[in-house]
Order: sequence, then C-alpha cells, then structure tokens
Amino acid sequence: MARSGLAAAARVARWADAALRPGRDGASPDGKGTLAGDTAERAAADLGLTPNQIRADWDTARLAGLIEVHGDSARPGWRLRAWNRDDSAVLRGWVALFDAWSLACPEPSGHEPAAVAEVVSAMPQVLSFLQLSAGPVPVEQLLDLLEQRVTELRTERCEIPFGPQPEAARPEPPQPDPVADAPLAPLLEWALRALASVGALTYGDGQATLTPLGNWAVWVKLEQICVAAQSPAGNIEQAAEGMLRGCAQLRPNAARAEYRAWLAARPVGIAVTELLGAARGEDALLRGLAFEALRVVGAPAEPDVRSVADEPTLRPYALLWLAEHDGIDPEDAHEVLTRDEATWLWVDTAAAVADHGEAPMLVRHLESALQATVPALLDEVRAVGHPRTVQVLVALAAAHPDPALAKAVRRAAFQVHTGGS
Repeated sequence: MARSGLAAAARVARWADAALRPGRDGASPDGKGTLAGDTAERAAADLGLTPNQIRADWDTARLAGLIEVHGDSARPGWRLRAWNRDDSAVLRGWVALFDAWSLACPEPSGHEPAAVAEVVSAMPQVLSFLQLSAGPVPVEQLLDLLEQRVTELRTERCEIPFGPQPEAARPEPPQPDPVADAPLAPLLEWALRALASVGALTYGDGQATLTPLGNWAVWVKLEQICVAAQSPAGNIEQAAEGMLRGCAQLRPNAARAEYRAWLAARPVGIAVTELLGAARGEDALLRGLAFEALRVVGAPAEPDVRSVADEPTLRPYALLWLAEHDGIDPEDAHEVLTRDEATWLWVDTAAAVADHGEAPMLVRHLESALQATVPALLDEVRAVGHPRTVQVLVALAAAHPDPALAKAVRRAAFQVHTGGS
C-alpha cells in the first residue's frame, strides 16, 4: 500500500534525480521547495502528466523524504536510493508523509491560526480513537472527541498568576475570543480530508475509517510512546553521550531496550548525528556502544554510516556495521576488514577495556588477537599507529601474569613511546 500510494511521487523524484543535476536551473528558485513553472512544464511533457499533477506529486515526494530541497536545487533523498531494496525505507517515507498530513492539503481560509494549531495538536487522540474502534466512526462522534480534547488543551494552557492580585474597581465585560468561539466542524472536515489524501483513512457518508496502512501507522506511534515511557534506565532525556554512558553497565538486551526508548523519543536523523558525534570522541567504549545503538536504528542510518567510513577512527566500526546491514553474518563480518583495520580495532577495543574493564578482561582480550604470536601482534600494533597504543600496552603489561610476556609488552610500549624499533 505504501509503495502504491507513493508510486507517483517516486516517479517524479526519479525524474528530478536525472533531470535536475547540480549546475542546471534549480527546481525551487524561491528557496521554499516550490517547483518552478518551467521545470513543472518540462516534467509534465517528459512524464505525460499535467503540470498540476507534477506539482502535487513533487510536494508529496518532498514530504515523504524522496526529494530533499536545498536552496534552489534538489537532490534525491536516501529513501529514494533505498526504494527498490528496502521496504522499511518505503514505510518510513509514508510515515513521514503521514506525520506531515497538515501540510498535504491547504488549511481552510478564515480560521484563526491558533484554532488550526489546536486541531492539529488534538488529532493524535482522534486517530487513536479510530484505531481502537477498528471500524467506521461517525463524524459527529469524532467532533465530540475533538471538542473535548481542544478544551483540555486550552485548560492545560490556562495560567493563573501566583500571589495576591489587586481587585479591579469594576469587573470588565468578557471580550469575545475568536479562537475559543471558532467552530471546529470545518477544521475537523479539513483534517479528515487531509488524512484521506495521504492514504491514512477513508472519509465519506458521515463516517471515517482508518485504512490498514493508517491503522498500522497509528499503532506504531502508540508503540513508540509506550517504549519511550518504559525507558528501563531512565536515560531517555540524556544526550547521546550521557545515554551511552548510562548503558555501559547494562546487559546487552537491557542496553538495546534503552537504545530503542532513546531513539523513539527523537527524530532519527538527529539521533544518528548525535550517536556518530559521540563515537568520534576519545572514549573507545562509547565508540563501540554508539555503533551498537546504530544497529538498532537500522536502515535509516546507512547513508550516515557510509559517509564516515573514510574517517580512520570510525572506519572499522562503520565497515562492520555496513557488512552486517548487507546481510553478512556478524561472526563473519570481520572478514571485510584489512589486517591493519582489524588490528586498529583490536587496540581500540583494548583501550575501552583498559579504561572501563578489569585486568582479567584485558588478558582475555589478548587471546582474541588475529596474530598467532605476541611478537607478531606487537609488531602490527606498533605499525597501525593507534593514539592509545602506549597506554594499552602499559595496561596489558601490568595485567598479564606471565613476567616474560609482560616484559616484552613493556619493551614494546617503551619503543612506541620513544619512537624506536
């Protein structure tokens, strides 16, 4: 259903990808994403549609994230790139359109903006009621619910000044409130028609019914609210770095639950940016945890993860993430790394263990090295030039129970420190 509903928008987006290249006339000279008249005419001729159809499909593609407009130029969004191979990209595109339903149809004229905003804020409860009803609901019943929710919103905003107030000499007559007095029926009709235009519900004969796609979307939203409310460790309000530190002592399943709660509470793009920012820091433990959280994000993180694969600090983590995302078994994913990349990752992980773990863990980590002998490991560790090499080797020498091996590791640390061989 999502593919079918967005097929026309995807067709225009693909046309724009081919026809609107950097350096040519832009798609939106006003900088607001409006398709230029001559561009709409050109697209209509190429696709066999009317300019009005092109503009409508263009707007849908923008709202669904199939097209990204930057100033006076357009470029394909990641969802368009993943369209044919990733169903989740299609569903996320439709959910983005569903979230933007109030932009899909012009709001009725002659209504106070505040009243329109109240209706938009109240519609999630209306949609939840439709989802729970699991069938057609009379519009009169939805109007009653909308009026109740709008009244609640107005009550929540009501502020009473703190402290004693001077008494007025005479009470002033109440002034008319254009927002409070605005009839909600026309605004409800607009909201239902807008939601119908994006495929979330059907509306007619005085009734509204969620489509299967709309029912699924509302269920997902409710699930996200429940997940966010059940943050097991209470880190949902933290920035990414604080959240990851809070997850450091959790078991893997509990940490993943915390990641899901944290992600459910913020837009995915912002979350991915925050996680990669935390991964760029000096704490190697947070680097590993950030990519574990990115595994929970899944496909929407792919473009950002791919874009950091050339950063030396993040490259091994990004390559492993991309390999697993492409379907390679996690146990075999390490095969995508070169020997140097695998050694660099071994040192980075050892740094995390040295900073946050115990001595036995560091000794066990030595056994996970690819190199068959400790001298071979030390040679390759020195060659990759990890900034924490000296500290890792010193910590390993202090932790290892074998005096001869500890002496060899200390000698290697001294050589790295002095630049010798």
